[in-house]
Amino acid sequence: MRQIDLQRASDEAPFTRFHWIVLIWCALAIVFDGYDLAVVGIALPSIMKDMGVDATQAGFMASSALFGMMFGNVVFGGLSDRYGRRLVMCLCIAIFSLFTALAGLMRDPVSFSMMRFIAGLGIGGVMPNVIAQMTDYSPLRMRSTLITLTFSGYSVGGMLAAILGKGLIETYGWQTVFLAAAAPVVLLPLIWLQMPESLGFMLRKGQTEQLKRVLTRMNPGYAPRDDDRFVLSGAAAGAAEEGAGRQSAFGELFSQGRAFSTLMFWLTCFMALFMVYALNSWLTKLMAQAGYSLGSALTFVLVLNVGATVGAVCAGWVADRLHIKLVTFLMFVMAAVAITLMGHRLPTPALFLVVAIAGACTIGTQTMTCAYCSQFYPTTARSTGVGMMLGVGRVGAILAPIVIGMIVNMDLPLASNFMAIAIPAIVAACSILLVQHGRSDLVRSRMGSAMG
Repeated sequence: MRQIDLQRASDEAPFTRFHWIVLIWCALAIVFDGYDLAVVGIALPSIMKDMGVDATQAGFMASSALFGMMFGNVVFGGLSDRYGRRLVMCLCIAIFSLFTALAGLMRDPVSFSMMRFIAGLGIGGVMPNVIAQMTDYSPLRMRSTLITLTFSGYSVGGMLAAILGKGLIETYGWQTVFLAAAAPVVLLPLIWLQMPESLGFMLRKGQTEQLKRVLTRMNPGYAPRDDDRFVLSGAAAGAAEEGAGRQSAFGELFSQGRAFSTLMFWLTCFMALFMVYALNSWLTKLMAQAGYSLGSALTFVLVLNVGATVGAVCAGWVADRLHIKLVTFLMFVMAAVAITLMGHRLPTPALFLVVAIAGACTIGTQTMTCAYCSQFYPTTARSTGVGMMLGVGRVGAILAPIVIGMIVNMDLPLASNFMAIAIPAIVAACSILLVQHGRSDLVRSRMGSAMG
């Protein structure tokens, strides 16, 4: 009998066409996700004018999707560990695409917020599953790079929303950018056919033949045999073989000395998402308040997301070669500096540079936090671990548009508004430093790879 460690086979696999397929579909799912998330911030000034709401009311409207995301992160992250990531990913894409489009048909704040809440359930459910899927299937030597490359699709979606917003809102109205969100539904059959199921799920369900087919595609050097027995290394093995469900996956987050680090990930994500959603929801309005036209203000959103895309990928590449925790810490420190500078009068080229750095070190650093978290836990608890972290972090995301909306209503100096967004970066830098890296499943993977 030949025993094959599935996680080690994934860790040591060459990068093949199979990995490209997983990468492309996961990245596209995040692009769709990012578009649906950014579209409210892009259209917010127009929505406020059309519906006659003030900044505080608009903050609650922007947060409605975030309430949904909080539940979606936790519920769908756990469900995928039980029912499979592929099914949950397709379901979530359908939910957020259709209900974002429906939000564009609403004419009052309450019905708009209801549609956005339901859309948020799907938006929140996609993220932990995509991150966990990429962690499962990425070769170890380039894992952080591939995860951050995938998650940079979030920024691409934000850029797409900004580009469409500049071209459509002033001419055809804010509703058009919401209706465009329904387009990804047509791709769901292809995602279902081409996306593999997670390794842990197939092992728990005894899907031996499917595992052999996936391993053959993942590593052409693998030759399946009738006596192959599949296992998952380390703590993941026991959980998988026992058919662990959502509750035991949740227990993994607090077992083997991981409890304190789990709480630190939650605090870090809370602060990171506060910054991300504060900027996504209010950057257009704050730049307009500073004297820029709507078109110029939307350009700042575009620059923010370009910076996030480049910053996340570069940081992932560096983290694969240095220490992921150190890279994440330094990015949070840079975020605090950049966001503070955004509140001061700078030459336009310098301001664009600062906004790009802010994007790299807020949205990009949130991506790094997710990449780190997904590698911290064993494969049977990855979706749950990332989902719980994002679920708790959504509280910060929910509060951000509301809190910053209240601050904007106070008519404080522009610098004070941006300072309120920058302070959480310092807290996040401290909390990520307190994560106990020695408890990470990443350490086990690297030790196993070195021994092999």
